[in-house]
Amino acid sequence: MNSLYEHSTLASLMAGNFDGTITLKELLSHGSYGLGTFTGLDGEVVILGNEVYQATSSGKVNHITDMDTMLPFASVHFPKNEKELDLTDVDFSTVNKDIVNEFQLSNVFGFLKLSGVFKKMHTRIAPKQEKPYPSLLKVAQNQPEFEYSNIKGTLIGYYAPQIFDSVTAAGWHLHFISEDRLIAGHILEFKADELKGGLEVFDTLEQHFPVNNEEFRATEVEMDNLREGIAQSEGSQNK
Repeated sequence: MNSLYEHSTLASLMAGNFDGTITLKELLSHGSYGLGTFTGLDGEVVILGNEVYQATSSGKVNHITDMDTMLPFASVHFPKNEKELDLTDVDFSTVNKDIVNEFQLSNVFGFLKLSGVFKKMHTRIAPKQEKPYPSLLKVAQNQPEFEYSNIKGTLIGYYAPQIFDSVTAAGWHLHFISEDRLIAGHILEFKADELKGGLEVFDTLEQHFPVNNEEFRATEVEMDNLREGIAQSEGSQNK
């Protein structure tokens, strides 16, 4: 079985539950590749082959080795049965339409990893928050954005069906990290002439809840306009 492990829910993060509820050590026992954020919504996390990187809102990238570091939300998996891809003229339209249609992803979870030279890369990075935490939507309205040209690196991320929106972000949630590991972030837009990599489809979603966290248990999710808020927070290009 190909299994995707997700800790907590995006809806909980939307409500401002930014305190870490799982250690990096525990998270990596469930996967060697993935995405997430740290306590206080502190940056964008990229996990590649058990190596963990944090893109901070200053634009700096940290290599994280402290296994006691906490995360409030993350998705990880162990690679298995990857389908090789060799793509040309690649952008969000390619992943949203061509890949989704060709590999019939509409009702399943998938993982995408593509490497090469990106002639355009537009990212944003969540700045660290202090208590009392605001909602994720409020944070998203004032996030540093970065643009790069002709940068070599890797795009990774997960696809989720629309029916799981609020548990996670529907469509593609993609992060980038440069080959030299000096640049990273959440992708808002990208373009590349040629990218190579792989695609995985998961037949199992393991949804883990931080049941011992009082704030998580007590949170009342505001369902009205939740999906619209998620789309705004994610800077969604899933069109």
